[in-house]
This record gives sequence, structure tokens and C-alpha cells, in this order.
Amino acid sequence: MMHSSINKASNGKPAIFEEFFGLGQEESASPFLKPSSRKWAANLTLKAALLAAFLLLLSFTLSFFATTAAISALLLLFVYFLAGIPALIESIEDLVECNINIDVLMTLAAFSSVLIGSSLEGALLLVLFAISGSIEDLVTAKAKGSINQLNKLSPTKATLITNDGQLCDRSIKEVEVGAVILVRPGEIVPLDGEVKEGVSAVNLVHLTGESLPVTKKIGDSVAAGARNLDGVLQLIVTHTAADSTLSKIVQLVTNAQEAKPKLQRWFDRFSRMYALSIISLSALVALSFPFLFSLSFFGLEGSIYRAVAFLIAASPCALILALPIAYLSAISACAKKGILLKGGVILDALASCSTIAFDKTGTLTTGELTCTEIKEIGKSKKELKEEEVLAFAYALEKNAVHPIAKAVNRYAASKKVTALSLTDFKSIAGYGLQAKAKIDEKEVNLFMGHPDYIEAKITAEQKKELVKEVEQTKSQGKILAILLVEERLFIFTFEDQLRPLVKEAIHKIRQSGAWKLLMLTGDHKESAKRVAKEFAIEYLADLKPEDKLEQISALAQREKLIMVGDGINDAPALARANVGICMGKVGSGAALDAADVILLHDNLEYLQWLLKKAEQTQRIVKQNLVIALSAIIIAAIPALGGLIPLWLAVIMHEGGTVLVGLNGLRLLKK
Repeated sequence: MMHSSINKASNGKPAIFEEFFGLGQEESASPFLKPSSRKWAANLTLKAALLAAFLLLLSFTLSFFATTAAISALLLLFVYFLAGIPALIESIEDLVECNINIDVLMTLAAFSSVLIGSSLEGALLLVLFAISGSIEDLVTAKAKGSINQLNKLSPTKATLITNDGQLCDRSIKEVEVGAVILVRPGEIVPLDGEVKEGVSAVNLVHLTGESLPVTKKIGDSVAAGARNLDGVLQLIVTHTAADSTLSKIVQLVTNAQEAKPKLQRWFDRFSRMYALSIISLSALVALSFPFLFSLSFFGLEGSIYRAVAFLIAASPCALILALPIAYLSAISACAKKGILLKGGVILDALASCSTIAFDKTGTLTTGELTCTEIKEIGKSKKELKEEEVLAFAYALEKNAVHPIAKAVNRYAASKKVTALSLTDFKSIAGYGLQAKAKIDEKEVNLFMGHPDYIEAKITAEQKKELVKEVEQTKSQGKILAILLVEERLFIFTFEDQLRPLVKEAIHKIRQSGAWKLLMLTGDHKESAKRVAKEFAIEYLADLKPEDKLEQISALAQREKLIMVGDGINDAPALARANVGICMGKVGSGAALDAADVILLHDNLEYLQWLLKKAEQTQRIVKQNLVIALSAIIIAAIPALGGLIPLWLAVIMHEGGTVLVGLNGLRLLKK
């Protein structure tokens, strides 16, 4: 008996349907489409709207020639089909739910225009409405990708060690608490666990935001999503896939996005009342004017004609353009400077904020360690040059992937140092490196790594001096590594360098207004204090993702807050802040998707410019709303009273639309 490979879910649908549609992906990613069809399925509504706009322009052009009038009418029919049918279906659904809004008004005005011979005006309303709606949907769908990016951090399978010592791959969903899994060098830890056997350095960037690895040994906990760097680890699983640390971060992002206040434009708040008022007034005109003013129902002077004319004149064409054209112009100007905004409403939010919170590593700093000093601990008869000492370290670290090793390698390259030949090379996972080198026909022992690793190999007096130097270096918020050449000790000092121009950028922000600036970081207190002192800002250190989210939530409730970050650990905070800004080059996929603004070139120096652009956008939006409403009033009232012909009302109405457009285009200026 054959069984289908697709299991049935509780609702009777195949599990594959549940898995795919639960991700919130767009249709173009569907496994049920052929590869050749997927590219056409992407952004289908926007493509249809743009095609309708092209056909409308062609129809308008052909309408001036008698020989092509029929073709013009046919093209106009296609426009109504492409842009009008979706709008009509949505409007019917709204009416069934007794929800009369701007969508219903626009659809009614567009299709009513056909009754009085203004099909082109009606088609224009539909096209503008379709384009603005599809762009909004596109931006919204793009912002929902953070969860998928986070889920990709963790492998779907784990290497399980069975009771008889055999290795086998299992889905992480099938691995239970208490099982033993194997994590090889370079692999990502699939599940939370406790080290049963082995020692290794692991990168916990998704938890702390810091790239400096942490040594894990027997008894230590290791979180899912951490990358194992050099040793082999056996872990006893402490949490299932659903309860893992990575799953908790995913949940934090989800909750933060849901809790984020939805900024409503003034236009959105009054739209329902406006639509209901215009539709009701049009119906009242059509039904009551014949009795009140002895008018006929039909004809150019009839009440129905006046009602439809009023409906078209009062249609919010200028209002529809008032906001999008301003926002799109501002978004375009930002894009030219390498600043991407996920929607125009973000500009409103930026203009209302008064506090900026910065992450440290990767945001205010480069996130890369730089060797700043090499000095000997203790006195020696023969002084070694820095290049000689660096050559020993370079020989040991040149093939390692540790951030300190990379810093040593970069420093050696800048000094044009050549690595020595080594023998008996060994890597002690999580601790350091050792080897032998031949100098002047003499073989010397080399050791480099963590102070704890070196302490066991030196005298009591040297140990005392080393401890003193280590404490002093750490108190300054710096990172160190120790090199032992036979009996001589050398300390290598490293710092996470400040980003170029960031100091100037923060100074400009201070000068532009009464901004409150602070730094939130998962790094240790000493390092955070050093960086905060450079920028003269407040700081909070040793923050886990949930701690950072708690701080951001509290600040967002008290005052409007901008959060600037880059790492996976920043994703929940970026989603919860009133505005989240992410560094584009160094930012993780999760942070990029959770953020509202992306700095493509990590150009924090443009942050003050962005804040000023947001304020300018808000002013022009308000101006456009005044112009749009004035145009509607000037066109609609005379049309209602029959004081002006329809064509003049349309010109007056469209004139307001043109003015709104030109005013909005001012934001294109850099």
C-alpha cells in the first residue's frame, strides 16, 4: 500500500501548504509554480497597475484622432479591467461588511463617470489608486521577511550521537531534551545545549552583538545559532527547537512588530467620514433636488447628472497624490544618498522623534579589532623590534579565523612583516596556539592566546606582572592577547575602532535640535564606557536582546525613539522602536528586515540630513493637504449647484492635482 509523502494537517490541508503559507511569503516563492512562472508572479499587482497606466496614456493620445477613437475606447476598457475590477471586488467586500471608506468612494466615482461621459477621468482615478495600493502592499510584504531571515540562522538538522556511539542526522524538531549532539568546527549550533565533551571558541554575535568569540568548555551552556570556530563539541540538548534561544529571539521580533504603534496619517483618520459624507450627499442630491428645486432626474441639468458630477469633482484625486508624491519624492532623494526607507510614513515618525539610541559594535564602531600596541612585560637584556615580535605572532595566527588573528594579520600586512616557518604547530581549541620556530639556528618555543593559557607556562614573578597588566588593560575597555617567546612575555592590545565621521555626525545632530542621545550595547561595561566617553553620550552595557528590547519599549512609551543598530541581537529593538535604522553593509538579514530605514553605505554622517528631510517632508505634506482640499471645495461646490460645466470643474480639480504634484517634487532636491 502506498502512502503519500505529504501528511495531512488537522484541517485536512497538506502539511506543505501549511508550511509554505505560514511563512508569509509572496506568491512568486510558491513551490507550486513552475520556475519559469515565478518571475512573472512577483509583484503582479504592481505590474498590472503600471500596464493600466500605459494603456490609459495610449488611449488618451488616440482619443484626439477620429480614426483611432474605437481603438482608444477598447484600450480604455482594458484599463477598467486591469485597474477597476480588483478595486470593484474589494469595494463590494467592504460594502458587504458595511465598511464605507475612501476605496468605495474612489470606485464609485470612477465607474459613475462612465454615466456622464467622463470615462478618462474615471480611469485616471482607478490607475492612481491601483499604483499607490500596490506599492504600499509591496513595502509591507518586504518588511515581513525578518522572521524568515532569523530562521535561516539555525540548521534544520543536527548530528545526533546515539547510545551506541553512532552518528546520524536528525531534524532538529525530532531531537529531544537530554539527547547528545555533535557540533564540528565551522558549524552552527542547531539547539541549545550544555558542553559534555570538548573545548572550543564560539561566536555569539546573535546574542550579544559582539564578534569576539567566547571559550566554551565542559559544563558551559551554548545557545542555538552560535557558530563553533575551532574545536569539536558534544552538547547535551537542554531545550527543544521550539524553546531554543533562537526561537525566543524570533518571538521577540514578532511581538515587537505587533506591539509597534501604527502611525496613522491625518488622511487615514478622516477618510471614512469623508467617503461616507460625499456618497451620502451625492445620493441626497440625486433624490431630493427634483422635489426641492423642480429639477428633472435626467439630462444635463438633471439631479442625477449633478450628483455624479459632484461625486467626480469631490473624488480625492489630489488627496491621493498629496501624500504619495511627497513621500515618494523624499524617498527618492534619500535613496540617492544611500538611505532606503520602507514607506513614507517613516518620515512622519522620524519628524516626531526626540531620542536616538545607538548600538555600539558595528554601528558607532567598525566591529573589527585593530592592534593598537605591542609591549613587553618585564625587562630583557636584548630588546626586540616590534616587527620581530609581530613576525612571531603572525606566524602563529596567519591561518586562524579568530577576530584577534585577523587583527594581527592585518597589522602584519600593514607593516610588511613576513611570517616565520613553524614546526610542531598545535591549536588548543578555545585557548590558544603553540609551535616551534628556528631563530639564528636556535629552536624557540612560541605560545599565543588567552592569559589563562599562558599563566601555566611562566614563573610566579612573571605571572604577577601579567595579572597586573591584564587588569589595567581590561579596565580601559581594551582587548588583549599574550605572546610567549621562550621566557619573554609580550602583550598585544586591540581596540574596536570608532567609525570615521561618526563623531562629526553626532555633533551635527546635537546642534540641530534638543536630541537625547544614548548607547545600548551587549558589550562589557569597560568597553562601552570607553566608546561612550568618546561621544559624550549616556550608555547601558551588558544587555541581552530581551534586556535591550525592555529598555527600548520603556523609552518608546515615554518618548518617540529612534534605534540605530546592525546585529541580529538588535532586530527586536529595531522592530519595537518608533523608527529602526540599520547599517546596510554590516547589518544582519534579520536586522535589515526589522528596520524601517537602511543606511546602505553605513553612512551615519547622513543621519542629521535624514532628520531634516523628514521635517521638510512633513511641512510639504501639510501644504499639499491644504491645496488638495481647497481644489476639491472649489470644484465640487459649483458643480453641485450647476454653476459651472463639468469640464471646468474637472480642470479646476485637476489643477489642484498638478499643484500638489509640483509642490511634492520639491523634495527631490538633495
